[in-house]
Amino acid sequence: MALFDRHPLLIRPVRAALRRTSQGAGDLDRRTSPRPAGHLLRPVLLILCLLPLQGCGLILDAVELVYPLTTSQLDGICRRGQVQVGMAVEPFRPFVFPAVWTDEGARVTGLDAELVRAVSEALAAHCGIPVEPVLHLVRFRDLFLLLNEGQLDFFVSAVDAGVPAPERSGFAYSTPYFPDGGISGITKQPELVDRIRARLTDGGDSPSSAAVLERLTVAVQEGTAAHLYAGAVAKPKHLIVCDSLPAAFEYDGTAPIDVILGSQPVLEFMIRTMRHEWRMLTREAGRPLMFTQAGYAVVMAEESYRLRWLMNDVIFRLGETGRLQRMRHRWLEESYAYPRRASTEGLPFDVNKMPAHYAQGTCRESSPH
Repeated sequence: MALFDRHPLLIRPVRAALRRTSQGAGDLDRRTSPRPAGHLLRPVLLILCLLPLQGCGLILDAVELVYPLTTSQLDGICRRGQVQVGMAVEPFRPFVFPAVWTDEGARVTGLDAELVRAVSEALAAHCGIPVEPVLHLVRFRDLFLLLNEGQLDFFVSAVDAGVPAPERSGFAYSTPYFPDGGISGITKQPELVDRIRARLTDGGDSPSSAAVLERLTVAVQEGTAAHLYAGAVAKPKHLIVCDSLPAAFEYDGTAPIDVILGSQPVLEFMIRTMRHEWRMLTREAGRPLMFTQAGYAVVMAEESYRLRWLMNDVIFRLGETGRLQRMRHRWLEESYAYPRRASTEGLPFDVNKMPAHYAQGTCRESSPH
């Protein structure tokens, strides 16, 4: 108390912070945010430790008794019995399919949903209690923001782990669970496929892959690796930025779309199963024209070290047992009705989010430079 005798103005904020901390620890199971209540004390502790006080260490020790400041994200998941998972509301087939209504309620399925179930099982084994995945379906561009704000423990939506962009700094990525990704393109113009292939196979001064897009109108989904690539490297004549891939397919603007850029396995799956009038851009012998190579990974906060170790171990064991390869084959190569799979193995989510899930958004022209 001698500390507060010398600094009486500190009594009220410290007591209030301690009271909120103790209440937050008791209510943690009912909160959706994975951030511990102890973060409320940090500004107060910083002020105290900046003062010329010999007892700062004692204060920190006392606060640690009330609530441990070094509690890990993994410990928080175990205490709640829930893990907050983000997925893109825009369908990235076959990684994430559109939500469907089943007898059990709204469900989402896909390769990424099956991976989330495997991670939840591993979390339950680690925690010694059932761990429920709480699904948050939001726009892809908002997933990084929600994770940064502590509203998600991790998110998964066919995310390229190697994209250089300032808005993606401060995040960490798991071991890739899908190593054969990358950016490719599709078009409705057969003659464009032939023209691009001829340019790339010319001898001598053959242009780079990015150069073939310079005089074209290119559409991308906002916030994705394809969007960042188009602005930083490709620089097409016209860049059409869309809220979702379905919006790009339906775009009818003043500048007709020549090429849609996106995740190669997603685009290939879509034209094989539902967009038959579109064609992949290819090199010689029909090889897909790839603009980048990428491995898709789970995204977490940079400081979530223990959760990342668990995630990497899950992906490693899935690979060692062959289950990961079976998952890829099951979702990318087999013929199936995804609503049926959703009804038997899909992840549940809030039915009130269904209207937002089916709102595919719009497209707009943006400067590619």
